[in-house]
Amino acid sequence: MNVVLLSGGSGKRLWPLSNDIRSKQFIKIFKGDNGEYESMVQRVYHQIKKADPEATVTIATSKTQVSAIHNQLGENVGISVEPCRRDTFPAIALATCYLVDVMKVDENESVVVCPVDPYVEDDYFAAVKKLSDQADKGTANLVLMGIEPTYPSEKYGYIMPESKDATAKVSSFKEKPTTEIAKGYIEQGALWNGGVFAYKLKYVLDKAHELIDFTDYDDLFSKYDTLTKISFDYAVVEKEDKIEVQRFAGQWKDLGTWNTLTEAMGENVVGKGVLNDECSNVHIVNEMDVPVLAMGLKDVVISASPDGILVSDKEQSSYIKPYVDKFEQQVMFAEKSWGDYKVMDVESGSMTIKVTLNAGHSMNYHSHNNRDEVWVVISGEGRTIVDGMEQKVKAGDVITMSAGCKHTVFADTELKLIEVQLGEAITAQDKVKYEL
Repeated sequence: MNVVLLSGGSGKRLWPLSNDIRSKQFIKIFKGDNGEYESMVQRVYHQIKKADPEATVTIATSKTQVSAIHNQLGENVGISVEPCRRDTFPAIALATCYLVDVMKVDENESVVVCPVDPYVEDDYFAAVKKLSDQADKGTANLVLMGIEPTYPSEKYGYIMPESKDATAKVSSFKEKPTTEIAKGYIEQGALWNGGVFAYKLKYVLDKAHELIDFTDYDDLFSKYDTLTKISFDYAVVEKEDKIEVQRFAGQWKDLGTWNTLTEAMGENVVGKGVLNDECSNVHIVNEMDVPVLAMGLKDVVISASPDGILVSDKEQSSYIKPYVDKFEQQVMFAEKSWGDYKVMDVESGSMTIKVTLNAGHSMNYHSHNNRDEVWVVISGEGRTIVDGMEQKVKAGDVITMSAGCKHTVFADTELKLIEVQLGEAITAQDKVKYEL
């Protein structure tokens, strides 16, 4: 089975845990089978591999998320990198070309496209496997998953099947309706459109060549920023006649807001937090090292991270995005392919950061034009290279780098250090990379 996971968006409705670098799918909030917390993308990836250990998983995402994906899933997962945002049809066309031209998957094989962030159980991916099998039969060019509605929702589009069979031809699609209209759709047997569909790779390759002038993956990638922004639904789905839908009646939740996310949490407190006995339907998610205490609250979510603190009525938490947009946000926490960093203090002319490198990983060999840096190793062992000179480092060692100095650090064990940046113009763009 080939699966493409669509991973995009900054998820501002889950501020302060999500930001422009760490989207909602990377928040570690669900307790896995081993007792450790995992993110949405980790949970979904593990569920796919459980349903089909031989599955080829490719994540279609922006370049800002690549480091976080490698951090959480390792280096072996396939990634189709979008150079810029161009909506879902260009993203799916690029991922399809990636599978055929880069991963060398036969164009007659099927692929299933799924969002990366639904909260589902294992039966969902058993249904995804059936979707792929149905696409293999070739009786339709597209096979969609239709979610059996549990209530008349205004948040989803609807699929109208021709019959109530487990697999049926699609009669029509309906845009997101009002609640009253949704009730009527459900009475007619309508299904939620969860954005999950399967097709043979050649089908979308042919559609891509019809709409875009390109030769292969590399050519499409090089001209990606010139492509028209258009959704897959509008470019392909709504124009296709040979289309089927398979019913799915299991659990399916779109975790786009704090309200829906807390419904899926297995416990009320993640991180340092205490609820007194008078609290009811209250959740705390705390990434800070300071404790949070909640007293006598009802229907409230409290979330704390280096980026900020949210205290909100759960229903009102769905409407935080326009208020978050008013903040002038500097990203205070991010996961990288080599580990993570957390901004501890920002002053005029300086920034102090706590850096954690995973064992066996290193930063890029790089320099800065406009700032000096000082590293203080606080735990672990590793090696630094400063202007070509290598030395071993351990807890208590101090390394200084002047502006223009080339430097990197390798972690032999998990390595933690405090990085102090000193300069009048400290920016993330002030970085020159070198081959080592």
